[in-house]
Amino acid sequence: MSKCIGITRGGQRCKGVAIDSSGWCYAHHPDHADERRQAARKGGLRGGRGRPSVELARLQARLEELADQVLNGTVERADGAVAGQLLGGARACIRDQLAAREQEELLGRLEQVEEALQRRKDGNQWGA
Repeated sequence: MSKCIGITRGGQRCKGVAIDSSGWCYAHHPDHADERRQAARKGGLRGGRGRPSVELARLQARLEELADQVLNGTVERADGAVAGQLLGGARACIRDQLAAREQEELLGRLEQVEEALQRRKDGNQWGA
């Protein structure tokens, strides 16, 4: 097995194993740059998955608090209704943002599957 001919950010020669006769490992192979960018983007998108649920929980707490205030008379019904509508609009924005993010992820995964199927069809299972 040959070693990668790539140079790390630290200026050292890469210790990775070359994946084909080009002498590059996956992390340095120029043909895989787009794939690596997509994977990094996907990782970045996944990193934020916890935030929408935190925001939704916060909005739920505010709606429950608002409902209690309307019921005990500390907030007027009309003011509570308007505030509830505004908080509902914020919830819808978070929900739509999450749905759009999931759709982008699915499209990216679909593209990867289609590329893998094409490589397999072409008889090149390693993508080189």
